[in-house]
This record gives sequence, structure tokens and C-alpha cells, in this order.
Amino acid sequence: MSIQEHTGLSRLCIHTITTKPWPIEEAAKHYAAVGVKGITVWRDALEGRNIRQTGNMLRGDGLSVVSLCRGGFFADTNAEKRKLAIDDNRKAIAEAAELGTQLIVLVCGAHPSQSLEESRKQIRDGIAAVIPDASAAGVKLAIEPLHPMYADTRSAINTLAQANDMAEALHSPWVGVAVDVYHLWWDPELEQEIKRCGQNEHLLAFHICDWKTPTTDMLFDRGLMGEGCIPVKQIRTWVEATGFNGFNEVEIFSNTFWKQDQAQFLKKIIKAYKEHA
Repeated sequence: MSIQEHTGLSRLCIHTITTKPWPIEEAAKHYAAVGVKGITVWRDALEGRNIRQTGNMLRGDGLSVVSLCRGGFFADTNAEKRKLAIDDNRKAIAEAAELGTQLIVLVCGAHPSQSLEESRKQIRDGIAAVIPDASAAGVKLAIEPLHPMYADTRSAINTLAQANDMAEALHSPWVGVAVDVYHLWWDPELEQEIKRCGQNEHLLAFHICDWKTPTTDMLFDRGLMGEGCIPVKQIRTWVEATGFNGFNEVEIFSNTFWKQDQAQFLKKIIKAYKEHA
């Protein structure tokens, strides 16, 4: 994809969580109206809805359903809770198939009362347990490494190298990785590990936003592209060099932006995307 092609919106995807105040029906209409072509659906946006009909609605609005967020949270000290997590991931796979998407992003989980190594073993075992379900449904699983500040409870997978290692160890065509610039921009091995994704053909998703300085909330203060210190364009060139031709997915958790008029926020997303991504 050339820079000229990128300046349009044909590869722009927005996560429903980014415009959280909008119900999915409203988000879809607004995204489509401004030329956005992709949507990633968070599971909370599907509550109380017929999932198959919702997927058809999204495609009827001209949107590709890029992925479902999220599965994961496999790690726990309690065996029954680990089993429940596996059951929930099987449910997520079924939801993805109903929605009509072929990808689930995994936030893999961790537990502060056990070692990271034990959490990683549980994550690997959990993913392995649901690979047959993913295969049967035709849904791929993307391991998303999270920033180390989330290593206590959200994910014991904190670098792209760890995600690559796990994907390679699981050795399944149904398992790959998701690259999110917010979580990985700081990693000195990032370019090398993105190349490794390409060599193994398991780069499944690319998420973008920015890291604001100062960051006032560890979870809910992400910025628009260009508002912070992440070299989004540079990382995108590394991703594209692997042959990845999927969507650039805007995923912003922001108490600040959620309080604003979402139609105006959407305009800011489009502008930031064209200028800084």
C-alpha cells in the first residue's frame, strides 16, 4: 500500500470502544457516512442484540467486520476460573462466527498471586484448548502483547517477542499476533520482531493511537495519532514491509474523548489518521 493510498480511508478501521458512548448501530452509521471502511466490535456492544443480524447490519452499511474484541484472560490461580475462561473463549469464537468475522483479539490475562511464567503457561494451555473450536469456526486468534504496566492482571505477554514465541510454540494456522503501537512503541526489538511476524505470516492485526505526555490514567488516557510520542508512521512502514495489507485500527480508550461530542471526535480521528498515521 502506497502512502497515497493510505491517505484515503479504505484501510481505516475504528473500534466500537473508541466511540464508546454510541451504540453500535449509531457508530456504524457515522463511520460509514465519513468513509470509514472497517469496524472492530467489542463484545459489550453486542449485548442484548441478535449477533448475526448485527453483523449483517454492519456489512449493509458498507463496513468490513475486522475482528471481535476480546477473548483471553486465561490465567488464574483457581482451576475452575481457568475453565470458565476457556468456556468464555469458546463462546467468543461462536460469537465471532455469528458476527461474520474471522478474527478474535486475545488479551491474555495474568494473576498477581503467581509468577509470570505460570501465567504464561496457563495462557498457552488455554489457547491450545480452544484452537479446535477456532479451526471449526474458521476464526483466527490474535495474541496481543500488552505494555508491561499491565503485567499484574491484564497480560503476562508484554513484548512482541513473547507473543511471537507463543504463536510459534502453538504452531497453528489459527493463532497469530496483534501489534498495538500503544503497548509496543518503546520496545527496542520492535522492528526486528515485526519482521519475524512477517516471516512466519502470523501478523493478524495492527492497532494505532498515541501515548500522551503526561499520561494521566494508565488505561483511559490514550491519545489521537499525533498527540504523543509514538512514531506511528514509522511503525506502520515496518508492518507494511511484512506484506500486511489489513486495516489500520484506531483503538482509543479515553475518558476525555468519551465526554466530547462523538461526531466531532470522529472528525478528529479522521484528521489525525490522514496526517499522522
